[in-house]
Amino acid sequence: MTIVVMPELAKIISFHEPAPPEGQSPYLPGTGPLQHVEIADWSRQWAGQFQLLARQIRDVLGWRALVIEHVGSTAVRGLPAKPIIDIDLVVADPNKEQLYIPALESAGFQLVVREPWWYGHRVLRNSGPECNLHVFGYDSPEIIKHRIFRDWLREHPSERILYAEAKRDAAARAAEAGEHTMQYNARKEAVIREIYQRAFLAMGLVKN
Repeated sequence: MTIVVMPELAKIISFHEPAPPEGQSPYLPGTGPLQHVEIADWSRQWAGQFQLLARQIRDVLGWRALVIEHVGSTAVRGLPAKPIIDIDLVVADPNKEQLYIPALESAGFQLVVREPWWYGHRVLRNSGPECNLHVFGYDSPEIIKHRIFRDWLREHPSERILYAEAKRDAAARAAEAGEHTMQYNARKEAVIREIYQRAFLAMGLVKN
C-alpha cells in the first residue's frame, strides 16, 4: 500500500518562513543572494532550458528525483522574469545530502543555501543555463504553493499583468537602491500575497 503524505492545509495557505537559528546563515560560506536584478521579457527559450536542466537532473539522480517541476515566472508564458530558471526538486529526505548533492554537483550544480529548519530546503545554482534549483521533501507545502501560483497566473491574464507591473517596479526600485534579489523579492511580496489570496479563494482553500 502506498501512503501519500500531504502538507496540512494551514501550512499551504500561510506564509510563515522561520528565521535562521541564532548564529546560523542559510547561505554557505562564500555565497549569498545575487546582487543584480534584471527583468527580461518572456522568452520561448525558457521552456527548452528547463527541459535541458530537467534531463541533467534526471540523468544523475534517476529514481531519487521524485518530482522535477518548472516553477516561478519563467514557467508562465508571457510573463517577464529574471532570466533564471526556477525548478522545484522533490527528494525523499533533503537532509540526507549525500544521496543527491554529490550527483548534482557532478552535473554542474553548486549548493548555496541550506535551511534544514524550513522543510529541509536547499538551493543549488547552475550557470548553464542559469538556474535556481530548490530542493524540498515530499511533505513540503511550498511545492504545492508554487504550483498554485504558477497555474493561477497561467490561466488569468489580468493577474499576469498585475504581477508583471509589480516585478518591473520592484526591480527598478531595487536597482536604484543597490539592493540584492532578496530585497527585490520583499518589495513585491504584498502583490504576491494578494494574488495567492484570490487563488486560494477560488480553490475553496480559504473563506472570504
